[in-house]
Amino acid sequence: MIIPAKLVKGDTIGVVAPSNPIIGENIEELEKARQIIENDGFKVKYSKNLFSNTNGYSSTAKEKADDINEMFKDKEIKMIWCAKGGENSNSTFEYLDYELIKNNPKIVCGYSDITSITNIITEKTGLITFSGINFKTIATDETDYSYKEAIKRFVDGSLEIGKKDDEYQIIKQGQAEGKLIGGNLSLTRGMVSGKYSIDFTNKILFLEELGIETDPALASNFLYYMKQNGVFDKIKGLWIGNYEHESGIKLEQIVLDVIGEEYNFPIIKSNNFGHTEKKTVIPIGTKAKIDTDEEIKIKLIENCIISGFTFN
Repeated sequence: MIIPAKLVKGDTIGVVAPSNPIIGENIEELEKARQIIENDGFKVKYSKNLFSNTNGYSSTAKEKADDINEMFKDKEIKMIWCAKGGENSNSTFEYLDYELIKNNPKIVCGYSDITSITNIITEKTGLITFSGINFKTIATDETDYSYKEAIKRFVDGSLEIGKKDDEYQIIKQGQAEGKLIGGNLSLTRGMVSGKYSIDFTNKILFLEELGIETDPALASNFLYYMKQNGVFDKIKGLWIGNYEHESGIKLEQIVLDVIGEEYNFPIIKSNNFGHTEKKTVIPIGTKAKIDTDEEIKIKLIENCIISGFTFN
């Protein structure tokens, strides 16, 4: 396990766009986010191909991967913040320099389609990565909850998950310890098997989904695929995040239908991560504990960020 170093005022944050292109109103939103970051005492550096749209639907896979590799290589950069989500960040996988990343560890953060990149980097290198607010979203969220969560994690080094008044539901009781893995359901499902699969063994899996893109039947499809490929035989616990669909059907309902009475691991639900205003920062590859008997249902039980990176 490789733990990245926390940010200090004056550090430079690199911004990359490994998913959908930064075009139209996204450009103005990115600039607003940049101003917020710089007003808080940080420097911002845009990647070479940040505004590229070579394919008409995004920059090329090579352009995206080159930007990520360059940001890891650049000694000035202390954090890599993904600009926004989309559909095809997995296109970068074969072009990422995992050895370079391993030897130049730094914070990597994003959510939604960025799930693919964060999980594969952790899987291939052992570097702790983070599911949290995208760079653009700093300017477009209605509240500063998610941005403050990022500062709390990356600058203050806090191990607290969310706010003390965030609500948790117990879907299935129990206790579990394991390293965190996951993020967006559809993207996590895509990493169950194949060359760029991730190891679910003894992990605490966290999942969320965007209801306007994934209806309950499709969410069920994804979860059954995971079940049929042994994911739920391997994990130690499940943490469900935000999912809102016009039908009113909840993700926890779908999960319970899929897993039935076959599994004994604990399941908790909260609305502080995912496609929602409240996005706490969840480290991927860090050990956590679920205990449904405790007031705080999930806690980090080892460091995910330190003063100066370390190999454990």
